[in-house]
Amino acid sequence: MGALTTHVLDTANGVPAADMKIELWVDDGGEKKLIKTAFTNKDGRLDGPALSGEDFKTGRYELLFYVADYFASKGGDDGLAFLNVVPICFGVVDCDSHYHVPLLVSPFSYSTYRGS
Repeated sequence: MGALTTHVLDTANGVPAADMKIELWVDDGGEKKLIKTAFTNKDGRLDGPALSGEDFKTGRYELLFYVADYFASKGGDDGLAFLNVVPICFGVVDCDSHYHVPLLVSPFSYSTYRGS
């Protein structure tokens, strides 16, 4: 059985991004529906897969990472942040595979890739 996981690294401070809010949405025929809201643990990961088992289906998904809130909580500027919410839109084709979507983020930039 496949699964969807994520991991967030705070590249500005060289640490896992603990306590970052993440939302998972699915595009259900042109209408976006919220599947899950979770917060990263001390390792910058969710405590379990974002999706797995029968819930992990072929389709278009979006992860929303609440970057501005995270950096504000760490003592960063809580005014108008350059990055607010970082969206990562992706497709799942093979539900038997592991889809890992890491986010490397600073207050001014981010990158992602399909990890393993």
